[in-house]
Amino acid sequence: MRICGIDPGLRSTGWGIVRFQGNRMTWVADGMIKPPPDAPMSERLAYIKSHLADVMKTYDPDRGAIEEIFVAKSAASALKLGMARGVAIVTMAEAGLSVDEISARRVKQNITGSGRADKTQVSDMISRLLNITPSGVDAADALAVAISASNETAMAFPQTEPQSEHGGKAANTQADGLSRAISSALSRQGGRS
Repeated sequence: MRICGIDPGLRSTGWGIVRFQGNRMTWVADGMIKPPPDAPMSERLAYIKSHLADVMKTYDPDRGAIEEIFVAKSAASALKLGMARGVAIVTMAEAGLSVDEISARRVKQNITGSGRADKTQVSDMISRLLNITPSGVDAADALAVAISASNETAMAFPQTEPQSEHGGKAANTQADGLSRAISSALSRQGGRS
């Protein structure tokens, strides 16, 4: 399964696609859509929609995920973010994807173990988990949304667990796989400051 995560924004909409096979996750692609900053709102939204539609056609994800709106600094900021978010949701829906909505706090919790992690911490963890350097912080956030959506889906719809050779359940759900990957990435970080 390939999940496309979106970190919406009018200045920069991050996107990232991660492939999941059993307990393995691999990076597929990521990027940032940056509309011309001086363009009228309608053109900026059309730019995001057009480029995101190209991403859907190129990478053909199976599912979509997007961050829920975080309390913005002002009502105007929240409204503008909501428009970019709406365009992204509609574009994924037009591509035939189910779209999960996940809070930013939950994404940070799933990826770093702390709901208060900053963008740098999220980006560093994404680099370790996927063994890549994301295109930028918005792309890293989008990859985090995709990984988080996988974790949320695995917890909400647990797969039938295969039996071990001794008749007990083998521990290999996606959620367990993500937990192990995060633990491994954190242990590799142990000697670093």
